[in-house]
Amino acid sequence: MPLAACVQLNGSSDVARNLSVTETLVRRAAAAGATLIATPEATTYLGPHHRKAQLAEALDGPTHQRFARLAGELGVTLVVGSVAERCPDTADGPPTQSWNTTVVFGPDGGFIASYRKLHLFDVDLRSAGGVQFQESKRTARGDAPVVADTPAGRLGLSICFDLRFPEFYRHLVDEGATILCVPSAFTVRTGMDHWHVLLRARAIETQCWVLAPAQWGPHDDAGLRHSYGHSLIVDPWGTVVAECGEGEGICLAEIDSARVDTIRAGIPMASNRRL
Repeated sequence: MPLAACVQLNGSSDVARNLSVTETLVRRAAAAGATLIATPEATTYLGPHHRKAQLAEALDGPTHQRFARLAGELGVTLVVGSVAERCPDTADGPPTQSWNTTVVFGPDGGFIASYRKLHLFDVDLRSAGGVQFQESKRTARGDAPVVADTPAGRLGLSICFDLRFPEFYRHLVDEGATILCVPSAFTVRTGMDHWHVLLRARAIETQCWVLAPAQWGPHDDAGLRHSYGHSLIVDPWGTVVAECGEGEGICLAEIDSARVDTIRAGIPMASNRRL
């Protein structure tokens, strides 16, 4: 059975540090035997939002190629939770928005798939003691769900706020997903009440494995965000089988594809669905 790992980071505006810590933790996961490794949302940059478009690269840019080389060197499937992907230049000059994009590289270092975040984090939680945030101001919306074939199984891609839309995951399962990846930077306020509940619910209703690598701790964006952490791996029954504690690190679990088949046979959701 393949061993999967979720990487937990405390991202910042220091891109060099983010990349160095990510590489160290990916290498640690690979040394422990992981062949499917996923990093959080905003792996390369988590700082003042207005700088994202300035730092964004094309998918074949130097930062992304660094991850491709790392995957190839270690012989792992590497899911880079999200990066800032450059949007095309406009008639008025360089873009002011970027895509929030997951990128997947295979064990040979080759590009497997990318997914641009569909559901953008536009919320006002100040009345509940949380933040006001408009991701759509600086982030362009993606246009399609993505499911990719990997050595570990059919992988359904998503990012953070997508987690709140169960119909999105239903579509990924209809496209054959047996593993769902939810790289995130959940806020502390929402994470305390919703993170575990939503991830376990998505696993139960889709009967998939769920990998949820997360950002943790305060970030240097003028106090705007403090991430909840608690990176998780959840089995298709909804049981949390691995979880990160405080700080940066990894969690690991074996991904048993036969468990998906057994649970789906016992509770045949597809054949019982009426709407």
